[in-house]
Amino acid sequence: MLQKLKSFKVFPARYGFFPYVFLIYLFMPTYYVLSEQGWKQSLGIGLLLLFLVTYRQLYNSFDKKSYTYWLIIQVLIIITLAIFYNLYNVFLGFFSAHFIGWYKHKQMFYWALGLFSIAIISPFIARWNRLELENVFFYGIFIVIMIISPFGIKSMNSRMELEKKLDEANEQIRELVKRDERMRIARDLHDILGHTLSLITLKSQLVYKLISKDIEKAKLETKEIERTTRSALKQVRELVSDMRTITIAEELIESEILLQAAGISFEYKGDPKLEEVPPLTQNILSMCLKEGVTNVVKHSQASTCLVQIVKKDGELELSITDDGKGLDGINEDGNGLKGINERLRLIDGLLKVISHKGTKLIITVPIIVKEKKVGVGS
Repeated sequence: MLQKLKSFKVFPARYGFFPYVFLIYLFMPTYYVLSEQGWKQSLGIGLLLLFLVTYRQLYNSFDKKSYTYWLIIQVLIIITLAIFYNLYNVFLGFFSAHFIGWYKHKQMFYWALGLFSIAIISPFIARWNRLELENVFFYGIFIVIMIISPFGIKSMNSRMELEKKLDEANEQIRELVKRDERMRIARDLHDILGHTLSLITLKSQLVYKLISKDIEKAKLETKEIERTTRSALKQVRELVSDMRTITIAEELIESEILLQAAGISFEYKGDPKLEEVPPLTQNILSMCLKEGVTNVVKHSQASTCLVQIVKKDGELELSITDDGKGLDGINEDGNGLKGINERLRLIDGLLKVISHKGTKLIITVPIIVKEKKVGVGS
């Protein structure tokens, strides 16, 4: 029961504060209702409370049928408040107009918009004898805006849907590229090493047989094994040098896209190029940065994330700082920190975690002079 209460949310988190801002427009209808007396006031308060329920349910209804039912109830409440309380309550129709724009199916959209247009005009027909000419023009302008606004909402939702599909397609492309790269590496390693290792195995077996019979020939065969292994090592090095490593600059772009998609502000300080940093170090730091930023998105509930790179004498410091909820007891084996530590051990790097009003990961790696480009350290 407590778990259900904790997981309960008035509006889905992905909409942020937007649904709450709209509630400001309920102040005037509330004022008109409270101006009444007795049962009429009580009924009006009940209708406004039911209106709030429909407003929440329309944000949380994923079933098309229930969504339509809640929208119908909301429109009926607006008509009732406009006819029997105050005609200005008709402007609550902007709420319903917003939700009509969410219909994806074109036929349903036009049906809903047509019925809504008839419903929203009905209070004016019912109270026509009390309207003055200048008020007709005043209401008429806003009614036209109200009826047109669902087209804008629908267009905006369609664009957001297309952007989402585009992001998903780009993610699939990136995964396919990675998979293709892995297959290429596996194929090249098999082609390069498969034959060579088989040859070394046969030569080793021959040396084992010759060592007791013809020592000179055995020595020649061991020289041949050495030459073969050197050749294989050279081919592997060439293969590794041809592999496309991920640079820190590239990963920073990916991190910014990921954080912005999650609604987290991104800030970077430092030189992203880092040309003097060797490819292996850049590749490992890129993976650590990716893991750290992913943790910010998944676990931190932060609003901002700062990535900073500072070059010092003989070392490089990469820090990832967020203003989220922090870590409840730092666990080096959790939240991807174990993976970061394992990668850093390959290059003698260190990870430090600070958790106070947010989380800060400080990654320090040595930059050895001999690893630099030719001419830099000589």
